[in-house]
Amino acid sequence: MSISKGVALVTGSAQGIGRAIALRLAKDGFDVALNDLESKSAQLHSVAEDVGNIGRKTCFAVADVSDEEQVRGMVQHVANELGGLDMVANAGIEQSLCLTTSIDLDLWEKVMAVNARGPFLCYKHAATQMIKQGRGGRLIAASSAAGKTSLPLISAYCASKFAVRGLTQTAALELARYGITVNSYAPGVTRTAMRTGQDQ
Repeated sequence: MSISKGVALVTGSAQGIGRAIALRLAKDGFDVALNDLESKSAQLHSVAEDVGNIGRKTCFAVADVSDEEQVRGMVQHVANELGGLDMVANAGIEQSLCLTTSIDLDLWEKVMAVNARGPFLCYKHAATQMIKQGRGGRLIAASSAAGKTSLPLISAYCASKFAVRGLTQTAALELARYGITVNSYAPGVTRTAMRTGQDQ
């Protein structure tokens, strides 16, 4: 096994974009902590096997990213298991199509909790760990093309992705003095199991 480039935590890594990010980071030489919900454990094990086959260390970090105590515990667990934390990369969820006038409040809250509160909590607790370590770090969150130009029928999703951009820009200004860079990525339509309806 080659020397690790660092420790990366990837949220939502059981499938889709999160899985692809986790495997790419492993190929790039990072040890990778894999996060998703307990219900995705079987998929996480599959990703962990792929990371191991690449030759990198891995650990599971099962948690709900919208729950602060779970995120706090997840960050500490990863740092203890893999020897620190150098990068966090977040993935998110989509929204079923509906007019703003008919969107259910529970759906709005769910999308905002995962897509906006999740990155906020990961930034908050990962940055705290990185500052304590004193070696800088990288925070990366999922925005979207829909976080730059809104689209009809996905108001909660668009709002959550615009929120990520504002959060990211503020955190970048605040954390630069610690050697921590903060960025978001904004993909367009990406064919994943979530988008094609294979996993809801």
